[in-house]
Amino acid sequence: MGALGPKRVAMEKEGWMPAPPYRYEDNVHTWLDQTDLVFIDPVGTGFSRASKEDLDKKFWSFKGDIESVGEFIRLYLTRYKRWTSPLFLAGESYGTTRAAGLAGHLVDRGIAFNGIVLISTVLDLAAIRFMPANDLPFQLFVPTYAATAWYHGRLSDELQKRALPDLVAEVKAWAEGDLTLALMKGDRLSDADRRSVAKKLSRYTGLDLDYILGTNLRVNIYRFCKELLRHERRSVGRLDSRFKGVEGLAVTERPEFDPSMLAITPPYTAAFNHYARSELGIETDLAYETLSMSVNEKWEWEKGAMPATGEALRSAIAKNPYTKVFVGQGYYDLATPLFATEYMLSHMNVDPAFRANFEMENYEAGHMFYLDLESLAAFRADIERFIATAM
Repeated sequence: MGALGPKRVAMEKEGWMPAPPYRYEDNVHTWLDQTDLVFIDPVGTGFSRASKEDLDKKFWSFKGDIESVGEFIRLYLTRYKRWTSPLFLAGESYGTTRAAGLAGHLVDRGIAFNGIVLISTVLDLAAIRFMPANDLPFQLFVPTYAATAWYHGRLSDELQKRALPDLVAEVKAWAEGDLTLALMKGDRLSDADRRSVAKKLSRYTGLDLDYILGTNLRVNIYRFCKELLRHERRSVGRLDSRFKGVEGLAVTERPEFDPSMLAITPPYTAAFNHYARSELGIETDLAYETLSMSVNEKWEWEKGAMPATGEALRSAIAKNPYTKVFVGQGYYDLATPLFATEYMLSHMNVDPAFRANFEMENYEAGHMFYLDLESLAAFRADIERFIATAM
């Protein structure tokens, strides 16, 4: 209901929440003139439920999720006689973790893809998880912090005059150089070097120098979202840092809520429920789970580890070198930041012969970058070209 399908939730042109009542409209950027579309709601999401409550745990794990969605795809190809059709797989957010895992899982079962579309990508959850003794996120989020500060006018005049892609490229180079070396030294970093790095980090993030020093050069995402506009008693969004939240208090450590999540939840929930019942003829009293916290709370990670599916994707391409991969990222995405995605893609150990199978495009919006009409149009044009190339 945002990018691919025949109908699209009507938002403001930048993606802001409109006034209720909410509505949907024909999507002029649908992919339906390029390909048939099959949308899958894994068990526990949408209207999808396990047949018995005690079967939930069968599906609510990384392995169970991959196996159940993979089995759905096999059954669909069988029942609708589509085994010889061109096949593409698209996923967003955790759906990219799933898509990469599915590519590796299914190729061993005789199902190979022409192309895979990854929207706001995370192939290694540990790289974006702020945890003790894990400095990766503190490096990989900084370019998106800079883009966010630039968008909200919190940088110096010299940096504000820069084009966004140029600014982000500069910050990426610094983050994987001086900042990475400083964080690696930990407590061995000298006071002079700590202050020097803090000044640069302050310059690029728009946060005060004393605040940066107080974080030990490690700015957690939620602290950043609260701190950048604290003086206005506003916060910035995690899914899309263009969005501003109105804070009840200016003294808390993290935002009261994610304004970018709350801006999309009511319009999308209302529009889909109406569409499903009025046009698709679905009659049910079940709640459509747009984001299921019950699944989130009960989900089991294998042996307590965060999944990394880059290896599964690498393996799938090694076994089927015709598979092309398109990666779309938003400059203002603080859930799966673009530099983190670049890091994951460059650490898959892809054979040099197949590195050209990957392409990545950045859009000037957030996690759901297609909320912005200009980004949606650009994304649609990129996908049309990608499908033609992958065919």
